[in-house]
Amino acid sequence: MTTPLPDAPQARVVPLRPVPSHPAPLRPVPGPQAEPEAREPLLRDVVGGVLRRERLTQGRTLKDVAEAARISVPYLSELERGRKEASSEVLAAAARALGLGLGDVLSLVQEELVEAHRRRATAARRASATAGRSATALRTASAAATASAGRYGGLCLAA
Repeated sequence: MTTPLPDAPQARVVPLRPVPSHPAPLRPVPGPQAEPEAREPLLRDVVGGVLRRERLTQGRTLKDVAEAARISVPYLSELERGRKEASSEVLAAAARALGLGLGDVLSLVQEELVEAHRRRATAARRASATAGRSATALRTASAAATASAGRYGGLCLAA
């Protein structure tokens, strides 16, 4: 260990950031827990789920379907996990590799979206019932949800 020379100037340390008087908590303080709002599913998640379900139903591997569709295995995996949006050409190629048409895949996607809409409408009705809404308000909300779902069967997709 060395000792400083008596005539040498002393180095001064300048902090780059001001030191807070009260350090911030490491974790956010939990507030009152609110009911998570049921979100509408993303199209890429639903399309990916349909592709994966069809592939697994047929007992095929990612590699098998990717080769038949002439796309890479990692890309098909990302499509199935909803990480990537498929172009219409890629989606049609994946559908053909599964022995389906583009319309078949979109029809399956439509069915899932309509079912998700019904689940959200049911959850909303239950939440409003537990919140103490009147029976008249419940009937009005239920009728509005049914009317919006019934207009086009919930959704209309065209290939």
